[in-house]
Amino acid sequence: TFAVVDVETTGMRAAGDDRVTDIAVVLVQGGRTELVYDSLINPGCAISPQITALTGIDDAMVAGAPTFDMAADAILAALAGRIFVAHNVRFDWSFVDAELRRNRGLALEGPRLCTVRLSRRLVRGLTSHSLDQVTAHFNLDNGARHRAAGDALVTAEILRRLLAMAAEMGARTLEDLEALRAGQKGSGAGGR
Repeated sequence: TFAVVDVETTGMRAAGDDRVTDIAVVLVQGGRTELVYDSLINPGCAISPQITALTGIDDAMVAGAPTFDMAADAILAALAGRIFVAHNVRFDWSFVDAELRRNRGLALEGPRLCTVRLSRRLVRGLTSHSLDQVTAHFNLDNGARHRAAGDALVTAEILRRLLAMAAEMGARTLEDLEALRAGQKGSGAGGR
């Protein structure tokens, strides 16, 4: 089972002063896709006008939202035992990890998969593998861009498409996907 995660934040520095403002987790298993967690998060600090212009999230919207500490148990339950997936997984992982370290003294652990890296390997001819470009390539609609649920749901559909492409190339396991992403031969992702 894959847990597709998207976070919106107050900035780019997970280990610095920036915090999560919006988080969503979508489970993908077989033919099923389900939004299992979606919440604004009160970051405990002001949201800059630039971030508000990008995401539409402002201080008033998050004033009554739970803090990350209040949401942590539900987020951990949604992630437990699943492969953490995101479009640019390093960004989303680093923020969830930093918040868990700050609020719970826990480090985020487990397997992860990046749809940016996988799309670079499987989808040829794009000038960029940004979420917008890959979404357009697959003719998908994201009516809630730069909001966690909208981006997580479209990333989940991108993941499903990429997994189907990888399966056609023989990928059957996470190790096969990693080998395919890295351009190596895995146990099942040999050269077809």
